[in-house]
Amino acid sequence: MLNSINLKHILFLDIETVPQHSSFEDAPDKEKLFWEKKSSFFRSNEQTAEDVYQRAGIYAEFGKIICISVGVLFSKSDYYGLRLKSFSGKNELDLLTSFVQLIEKMEKKHPVILCAHNGKEFDYPYISRRLLINGLTLPESLNNAGKKPWEVKHLDTLELWKFGDYKHYTSLDLLTHVFHIPSPKEEIDGSMVAEVFYQQNDLNKIVAYCENDVEAVAQLFMRYMNKSLIKPEMIERTIFN
Repeated sequence: MLNSINLKHILFLDIETVPQHSSFEDAPDKEKLFWEKKSSFFRSNEQTAEDVYQRAGIYAEFGKIICISVGVLFSKSDYYGLRLKSFSGKNELDLLTSFVQLIEKMEKKHPVILCAHNGKEFDYPYISRRLLINGLTLPESLNNAGKKPWEVKHLDTLELWKFGDYKHYTSLDLLTHVFHIPSPKEEIDGSMVAEVFYQQNDLNKIVAYCENDVEAVAQLFMRYMNKSLIKPEMIERTIFN
């Protein structure tokens, strides 16, 4: 099935998210109550809602997107290259608007196939929910309402690796290791994003981390296709704030 895909139609992506507020204390009272209820399902008896507030960023109702990095493949001679773009900032509406404009521009030329690691469980639904919360219309590639399963143009490098084993989870970092792909993990990991955003105020570090993940997903997909890895000199980066 993968061999029938036009690689230039794939939009590789990754998102970075943080809690809506820098701390539980800063959240409105009503939101605190909702987080108390939500967090009660996974925190231990010894933990309070405040203790686990750093996890609020993984829930679209309590978090927000601060960076979306995307990548598209292009061919040059006998090799593939990767063009990366990032939309980041403190204003989620602005970055989501720019992201949607990019997808809609692409959709006018050809169908867009999304590809992310664990994208079906996290990235795609999270983006869709935050788009609606911000009053934006879902682009065609994210709008699954009424579509048959084979009409949904979503790829997931985690799902592809499962081969039908729904109990199996493999991190992107581990897969890059076993496929001998340079690791995307450098100075930070996902658990540190909120701290880097709110306390260090270093958005550039988060963007670099997010782009590295997109590069890793693209490289992993190339290995799934039994194609050569993308050479470092064939990777182009452009940041849109």
